[in-house]
Amino acid sequence: MTHRSTTPNIDLSGSWQLASVDGEIRTAIMLPGDVHTALHRAGLIPDPYFGRNEEKVQWVAEREWAVERSFTLQEVEGDWYLDIDYLDTVASVHVNGFLALEADNSFRRYRPDVSSMLKSGENSIRIVFASNIAVGAARQKQQPFYIPYSTGNSPIPDGNMLRKPQCHFGWDWNIAIAPLGLYGTIALKKLETARIEHVVTRQTHNNDGSVDLKVTATLFSKGPDIAQVYFDLDGERVRLDVGVNGETHVNHLFHIDNPRLWWPSGSGEQALYRLSVELPTDEVIKQIGLRTVELVTMPDAAGSRFAFKVNGREIFCRGANWIPADALFSLSSPEKTEDLLQSAKAANMNMIRVWGGGFYEQDHFYDLCDRLGLMVWQDFMFACNLYPSTEDFLDNVTIEVDYQVRRLSSHPSIVLWCGDNELVGALTWFEESRKDRDRYLVSYDRLNRTIEQAVKKALPGALWWPSSPASGYLDFGDAWHADGSGDMHYWSVWHENKSFDNYRSVRPRFCSEFGFQSYTSLPVIKTYAEAKDMNVASPVMELHQKNAGGNERIAGTMFRYFRFPKDFPNFVYLSQIQQGLAIKTAVEYWRSLKPHCMGTIYWQLNDTWPVASWSSLDYGGRWKAMHYLVKRFFQPVAVAAIPSDDEKTIRFSLVNDTLADVSVDLSISLLTTQGERRHLRDVQAICSPDAAVTATSIDVSDIPEGTLLAWRFTASNGTGGEGHHVKGTYKALELEPAGLTVTHEYVEENGSVDINVTAKGLALFVMIETETDGKYSDNAFDLAAGESRRITFTPARPLDRGALPEFRFYDLYSCQSAD
Repeated sequence: MTHRSTTPNIDLSGSWQLASVDGEIRTAIMLPGDVHTALHRAGLIPDPYFGRNEEKVQWVAEREWAVERSFTLQEVEGDWYLDIDYLDTVASVHVNGFLALEADNSFRRYRPDVSSMLKSGENSIRIVFASNIAVGAARQKQQPFYIPYSTGNSPIPDGNMLRKPQCHFGWDWNIAIAPLGLYGTIALKKLETARIEHVVTRQTHNNDGSVDLKVTATLFSKGPDIAQVYFDLDGERVRLDVGVNGETHVNHLFHIDNPRLWWPSGSGEQALYRLSVELPTDEVIKQIGLRTVELVTMPDAAGSRFAFKVNGREIFCRGANWIPADALFSLSSPEKTEDLLQSAKAANMNMIRVWGGGFYEQDHFYDLCDRLGLMVWQDFMFACNLYPSTEDFLDNVTIEVDYQVRRLSSHPSIVLWCGDNELVGALTWFEESRKDRDRYLVSYDRLNRTIEQAVKKALPGALWWPSSPASGYLDFGDAWHADGSGDMHYWSVWHENKSFDNYRSVRPRFCSEFGFQSYTSLPVIKTYAEAKDMNVASPVMELHQKNAGGNERIAGTMFRYFRFPKDFPNFVYLSQIQQGLAIKTAVEYWRSLKPHCMGTIYWQLNDTWPVASWSSLDYGGRWKAMHYLVKRFFQPVAVAAIPSDDEKTIRFSLVNDTLADVSVDLSISLLTTQGERRHLRDVQAICSPDAAVTATSIDVSDIPEGTLLAWRFTASNGTGGEGHHVKGTYKALELEPAGLTVTHEYVEENGSVDINVTAKGLALFVMIETETDGKYSDNAFDLAAGESRRITFTPARPLDRGALPEFRFYDLYSCQSAD
């Protein structure tokens, strides 16, 4: 969405003066921006992300801060207002010493009238930020009863008292520094006749294939007047002259006879229309996609379904959970966000879940999802805590929800509005709520109903889901381990240290969270750790691991499946391989259950800072080993080897998420530890649209000890792939040297590097790595004896022709051998 104003206005973004309210510290700050980054850039605090500096910057959030600047105004006649959003969080705004605004919700837009405060010539604006920590503590004391928060996630207390990203107070993957600042619009604007508050659309898809698009513009004026309103849809332009007074709703209906429909990625075109609503002095531009969306929750033999239907077609959702692109706003950018979302699409995803402990993202995020065909599961910003239900808190939430839904509702990518993340489960986490469940359940229900009612008022017909996970509407039971209905979060493999095959013990209808940790890649570790810290038990590495017991669990899993790696770089590499294998085990089995299961959204896509976590993309956007595996196991047409419960047979599942029949040529072989391929069977299989079938089965007894089952396939839609399956564990294999030889050359035409890798023996999970930022056409791949693979490395920035990157190569044998 673009909001343009042609009235006299002053963009107040840019350079401001930052000072601690006590006067001890003064420096510059760029707004939009955050206080920590400004202090770091001024040399007043160390880099919070490096080493153990997180511990050294805690004082920043404990102080009060003020930002100030002046601006010149020649003409002060008329009505003027400030336009502010993403103000984080408890802040007072003063114009020429007069109080213009007291804000306490970073998810709201504020537009206070400041006409009487202005003067001709030089004016000043000052924003005073209270300490979020101090305000949170004070508000907790004001509650009629104690409201627990997740101490395991939030070492900084009482974040649940504030309407601010909950992960700012820490999380089991985030730095805990409670940042503050202003991250959006800051402008002074003149109100002439009227301004546009909201533009909301509703679609009616008719039986004859046409679409009626109802556009509702909400205008605001100070008094009675006549406004000229222009509605324009892809060049079809109409003018309405309307009477306005206060808040006025203006409607126009566009009829589209032959609509181009918006589809999720992989299912059709991402057709978009340009919609504008224009006043002589104000304009809002949106991109609109025409589509229908339904959530199918009908009862069946197993419980009840949970499936998204777009334009009448059920879509299997393949995706990941999104957390904020950076822990500090100033270090994020639209370009970095686009890179992360492009990586999601490149890995065959069609859905992103915007998790409820971060932000309602800025407009450019959803515009990108529209264009990329990434459906958005949108949580409201409540996560893993209990929350107040006092009247003032709920009133604040109502305004927040109304604003965010009206702001975002026209995006075709947003397919679901979900009340919160894990608040029902949280009722069982705290001693207070376990002892007095009724009190806290009633309090939760008040909040949840407040959100629901605000959603449905702002957007009648919105698809609403009460919580994630949830077994159904008004179902307050345990959705964590119930796989018959609704959406599921399945965490037993990670948090309960169960084996990977435990993913095959549940049959979710839609798994919206599941994950397994790895370390961030070695080039990223080098950005925050010195050579002496390159040990998983060092204080620096432990500080960059926020999940209690996480390092032990990574190491313990290695003992279960692998021989222990020989050094720190290989420990990091192997952690990423086992992470990919864990998520691959889950996704391949759950996809094979289609249509019983209709979605796998793993935790998590990205990182907010350099840290050990469940992400498949490093901080900065590099692909971990897992992301290359994701690209394969999320292919719309995929083949997977799945052991039976008794482990006596292995079935080859063929999944087809496309609209057409596909036929697959599948070649199955045995791989010896010397890398010899022994052909076992050729299979031709057909799968109907949107289905999963068993292509063939193999008796485990046909796989000799010390060999691997391997396969390659080509599909009639032009895709293909390969894989291997180990009977037992990798540590039981007597692997031999892979004998990798490598050549690489610079490609003048596009600045990429072609890398040719050849193996003399069996090379499992060959991983290429370099300090130079960039992406590979493939990685974490297998080679049998005598086989070669050509990989293209595309650097993030142009290379110096004479300075090719130095590449490191990993494989499973060399990782575990001291040779």
